[in-house]
Amino acid sequence: QVQLVDSGGGSVQAGGSLRLSCAASGRMSTTYTMAWFRQTPGKEREFVAAISWGSGTKYYADSVKGRSTISRDNAENTVYLQMNSLKPEDTAVYYCAAGVVVLVTTPQRYLYWGQGTQVTVSS
Repeated sequence: QVQLVDSGGGSVQAGGSLRLSCAASGRMSTTYTMAWFRQTPGKEREFVAAISWGSGTKYYADSVKGRSTISRDNAENTVYLQMNSLKPEDTAVYYCAAGVVVLVTTPQRYLYWGQGTQVTVSS
């Protein structure tokens, strides 16, 4: 029912900013959680941030807390991740995800996934 397209990645210097976008087609449910995960070669997919579509409740990984803001535009079925003060360790492919989940940080619980967008942060 839902397809996700994520975008907004790119190459920036350390300390710079990016805003990632995830546009959903189809009908979003207020029961869904939308989240961002990231993955680097040889590592498992890592939780970054999540937002409840209905309530707007936000969740952040400790690694990005204070530097990133997740938000949603219900009318446009879009979720954003504003990333500031980027560090080289933020380099990864970032994926958006959506679904009805119990644990927002667990990737296997999400049903829908975007194709991924590359973020590269240089020193």
